[in-house]
Amino acid sequence: MNVLQIKPILAALKRHKAGTILIVLQIALTLAIVCNALFIIQQRLASMSRPTGMVESNLLTIQNHWAGVDTAAIPSLAKADLLALRQLPGVVDATQSEAFPLGGGGESEGIRLDPLAKPRITLATEYFVDDHALATMGVRLIAGRNFRADEVHALDPTANTSLPEVIVTKALADVAYPDGSALGRPIYIGNDHPSPSTIIGIVDQLQGTWHTLSFLDRTVLLPAQMADSDGSYLIRSKPGQLAEVAKAAPAALLKLDRMRVFPPVKGIRTFDVVREQAYKTDRGMAILLGAICLILLIVTGAGIVGLTSFWVGQRRKQIGVRRALGATRNDILAYFLTENFMISLGGVVIGTVLAISLSEWLVLRFAMPPLSFVYLLLSAAALLLLGQGATLAPALKASRVPPVEATRSV
Repeated sequence: MNVLQIKPILAALKRHKAGTILIVLQIALTLAIVCNALFIIQQRLASMSRPTGMVESNLLTIQNHWAGVDTAAIPSLAKADLLALRQLPGVVDATQSEAFPLGGGGESEGIRLDPLAKPRITLATEYFVDDHALATMGVRLIAGRNFRADEVHALDPTANTSLPEVIVTKALADVAYPDGSALGRPIYIGNDHPSPSTIIGIVDQLQGTWHTLSFLDRTVLLPAQMADSDGSYLIRSKPGQLAEVAKAAPAALLKLDRMRVFPPVKGIRTFDVVREQAYKTDRGMAILLGAICLILLIVTGAGIVGLTSFWVGQRRKQIGVRRALGATRNDILAYFLTENFMISLGGVVIGTVLAISLSEWLVLRFAMPPLSFVYLLLSAAALLLLGQGATLAPALKASRVPPVEATRSV
C-alpha cells in the first residue's frame, strides 16, 4: 500500500469511529491480559519444574500419626519401625523426618552468626533427621560428612535445645559465610541465646517444605528424632519395586503396632503424588489462565473478522469503483490489511500501557516479579499477526469484488 493511500484509510476509519474504537480497546485489553497471564503461567511452570534436591524416583512417603501412645515411647517405637522397614524386600533405605520437601508443615528458624544479634541473617527450614536421611533422600553431600548414629538425639518438640552438629544446604552456607568458609564454622539457630551449632556438612540442594517460601533452598538438617505423635517415614525402594514396597511398608508398620493412623489423602504416597498434590493449585492456575488467553484471542480474532466483513459489505460499491478505475486485487487486499494493521497497532500501543500498569499493580499487590518485556513484545507481535490473519479472509473476499459493482445501486 502506497503511503499516500493511508489518508483515505484514516478518513474511512473516522466515518466508523464506534467500530474502530471497540476493536482498538478489545485488542488493548487482550494484550494487557494475555502478556501478563503468559508471564504468570511461565512463573508457575518454572516453579513446578524446580528440583527438590532429592532423587525423587523410587521414593515413598508415609505420614504416621500415633494414637493414644505416650510420646516418651515414640523414639523407641520409631526406631523399631525403621529397622523393620529397612529389612523389607526391595527397600534400599528408610529414614524418619517430621517433614520433607513439598510435604508442607515443618518448622523454620532464624539463623544468626552472633547469638546476641537481634536481626537474623535469614530464615531456614529445619529438618530433624537421622544418619540415614541423606542416603534415603538421595541428597548430594558436597562437603564435610554425614551424621553418625551416636550423634542423633531423641528430642522433645517442646524443648528449645540446640544441637552441636548440623548439615546445611549450599544456599544457606553461602548466605552465612559468603567467602565459602562455612564448613566447620558455627551458626546460631533460633532465639533465646542458643548454643552454637557447627556445620559438619554441606549438601548441594534441599528444598523447604513449602514451595512458596522466600528462603526455599535455605535448609538446615539437625540430628534428632522428635518425640512427637506426628511424623513421616521416607522409604527408598529398588528400581521397579516401588509399588510392592508401597503395599508392604504400611502392612509391616501395622503389624508392629496398630495404634497408628495413616491419613487418607497424605498418608501413603509416592513422591510423584507428593509433587502433583503440592503443585495442584499452580497447575490449575496455569490451565485457567491459558484457557482465558485462548478465549480472549478467539473473541478478538472473531471481532476483527466480523467488523472487517461488515465494512467490506458496506463498501462494495466503493471497491467496485476502485476496481473500475484500475485498482488490482492486490491493491484492494493491501488496503484492508493496512487498515487493520493501523487499528491493531493502535490497540497494541494502548495495550502496552495497560499491560505495564497491570504488571505494576500485581507487583505491589501480590509481590510478583515485574513483567518481562519479552512477553510484552511477543504478545504484541502475536496480536498484530492475529489481526492480519483475521482480516485476510474478508480482505480476499473484497479483492474479488468485480468492477461492475460500481454500476449497481447501493
